[in-house]
Amino acid sequence: MPGEADSLPPQMNSKSAIFFMRLKILVSAVIITAFFMSVAIGTLFFLPLQNDMGNEAAVFGIETGSPLPLIAQRLESESFISNKYVFRFGVQLFGNAGRLKAGEFRIPTRSSMYCIMQVLTEGQAVLHSVTIPEGLSNIQIFNLLSYSPLLEGDITRTPSEGSLLPETYYFPRGSSRDALIMQMEKAMRQTLDQLWEKRAPNLPLKSQEEAVVLASIVEKETGIAAERSLVASVFINRLNKNMRLQSDPTIIYGLKKGEVLGRPIRKSEIKKPTAHNTYVIRGLPPTPIANPGRLALAATLNPAKTEYLYFVANGTGGHVFAKTLAAHNKNVKNWRRMR
Repeated sequence: MPGEADSLPPQMNSKSAIFFMRLKILVSAVIITAFFMSVAIGTLFFLPLQNDMGNEAAVFGIETGSPLPLIAQRLESESFISNKYVFRFGVQLFGNAGRLKAGEFRIPTRSSMYCIMQVLTEGQAVLHSVTIPEGLSNIQIFNLLSYSPLLEGDITRTPSEGSLLPETYYFPRGSSRDALIMQMEKAMRQTLDQLWEKRAPNLPLKSQEEAVVLASIVEKETGIAAERSLVASVFINRLNKNMRLQSDPTIIYGLKKGEVLGRPIRKSEIKKPTAHNTYVIRGLPPTPIANPGRLALAATLNPAKTEYLYFVANGTGGHVFAKTLAAHNKNVKNWRRMR
């Protein structure tokens, strides 16, 4: 009838049915393929035994700013993972592409990619250590740190002499030298605060700064732990009597400002005027002559109760102490005979 839509020819109905059938088959194939690919990728990502690095964990390092493709490539080339693309896909799927941390990480043997991702995003970086010996000057500590290949950056901080605590410090590879120096300064402040609160009464030390100055002299005078409180007592007794400290290490610091002298002190240098030479000045030098350790600080703030005013080397690495100048001169003669 006029105005009614003409019905489609049978041939077109047949072609449409075939088209939609083929489309359904294609879509189904894509879905099935995607499903199985997802299962395969997921299996690879979560499957353990991805690496076989022996019985112990292996270390993998990531440099600052490394992109995910480079990290995945290195993991594959170093046999931590079997497929870099699967790792990249999994990391991106979990939203961790920008969360992989710089540093060195211990990856357990036979780890899955998922486990490796967790280690690189949540794990604790491998820590290295540096030991700062007691009695080094700032210059010597800076030289020690500058030669470490595990640290980065120039030393731009200028801490005061005696403000760095000699200790063993732990840090991840790539830490800045300035950051480690800040850690040493903080450790010294905390240690000094603790020991200052427990100091002996009536010490001739007006401040923590003066305690560090004297402790640095004690540190340089003896390396024997059992002697520190005795050496400290000598200097405390001398300060109480307004006697010059007459410490040889202060001569050296006045001459070299923290660098090694490399030879015996000359007779002409004993009375050479410098700000630190305690054969010339009375009282304490204006600054520490080194960075004292915890034991030297503790000995200085809690010295042995003695009447000693003198000490000299005993020829075997230690010292012999005396209350009077006559006894001291006798000890000096004995020491000279042993030289």
